Amino acid sequence: MEEPLGYRNPRRQKRPPGCRLGCLGCQIYKKTAAAVHPEESASPSCSYSDDDEKHPSKKERSLADIYTNGSLLISRFISVDSLVKCEAEYEPDGVEKTPYDDMVCKVCKTGDNDAEMLLCDACDEGFHMYCLCPILIKVPKGKWFCPFCTKKEEIEEFPLVQTKIVDFFHITKPLSNDQESFSLRMDIRRKKRHSLCLYKKKRRLLPHVPSKDPARRLLQMASLATALSSTKVEFSDELTYPRGLAPESANKAANERGGMQVIGKEDLATLNLCKQMCARGEWPPLMVTYDPKEGFVVEADGHIKDMTLIAEYTGDVDYMRNRLNDDSDNLMVLLFPHDASKELVICPDKRGNIARFISGINNHTLEGRKKQNLRCVRYNINGQSRVLLVAIRDIAKGERLYYDYNAYHKEYPTQHFV
Repeated sequence: MEEPLGYRNPRRQKRPPGCRLGCLGCQIYKKTAAAVHPEESASPSCSYSDDDEKHPSKKERSLADIYTNGSLLISRFISVDSLVKCEAEYEPDGVEKTPYDDMVCKVCKTGDNDAEMLLCDACDEGFHMYCLCPILIKVPKGKWFCPFCTKKEEIEEFPLVQTKIVDFFHITKPLSNDQESFSLRMDIRRKKRHSLCLYKKKRRLLPHVPSKDPARRLLQMASLATALSSTKVEFSDELTYPRGLAPESANKAANERGGMQVIGKEDLATLNLCKQMCARGEWPPLMVTYDPKEGFVVEADGHIKDMTLIAEYTGDVDYMRNRLNDDSDNLMVLLFPHDASKELVICPDKRGNIARFISGINNHTLEGRKKQNLRCVRYNINGQSRVLLVAIRDIAKGERLYYDYNAYHKEYPTQHFV
């Protein structure tokens, strides 16, 4: 059957949004009848009733249906283009396309995952957040510029000068050879005090064993100074409470929802010993390096035993409610009170130590979970909450340090972590 002039195949059309019964034939009948015979009723004579389940309320009738219901009007058929809107005006697929509809990532050359695609404010090129080096875990606030439009600042190595490193880390008194040997002898004596079985049962914290070579220790500290300087972070080995953020009185371990484990006397003595060693320049055997995919990372520069205390997570303490839109990817939960408005986090964006550079595992893959060799533990220390990073197995020299960013909450996006 030949189609009337100007008629469009109903399979390429959507019913107009104003159709009362949802029938294309009725709509044409109603409007055409009113135009041709104004004196007659324009009510459509539809072969379907409103209650009929077969009424095509969500799809157009076929051409044969229209001919059947509008047989009296075929001779006076006028172009339906003026009566029926084209599908392009109502169908999302027909919406006028913009230059960003076919946007693809400049790195992986795919247009998948639009929600994680960033648009450079300079060149209008698209980039997946997980394709950047290092990757981004959230959409940054304000304007964002891609690596091609941003002037890459060369990482300036911190001078390998002892006096400058001593000043940078506020080292009080470097160890002499006699003090160093005394520290090592005390460490050996501490290991002999307990048998292997007792150690495995109690799982006590162990102090780190610094590198014996002073030049190597100087190189390790210089690597951390380079990372802190490049990220414009001031070194701090303690929690800080700047004015305008959360006060120190808010950090009460007793307010922890469900309670918090109290650190034992021996573990507290180990923590104090490690702090004293670091203050004298006896740092853990760790090296901070730069990875083009992950940024600054931490690697073991010597053998580290299971249950060795690596570092305390330090930085400015603030309320979580003040950091909901924070771009920082280094926030660490410090306190989970019953009142959610008083939840505390550690923010190492201005002050911090080596802990802020330790990588997180990919929780979504088995291979990623196998990389974990540290765990973060929150302790009640003298009434305050503190976060310690502890080795959960022996770590070989050259191995990168990883821990679970979602140990206490499941909100951190790690699916794109290497």
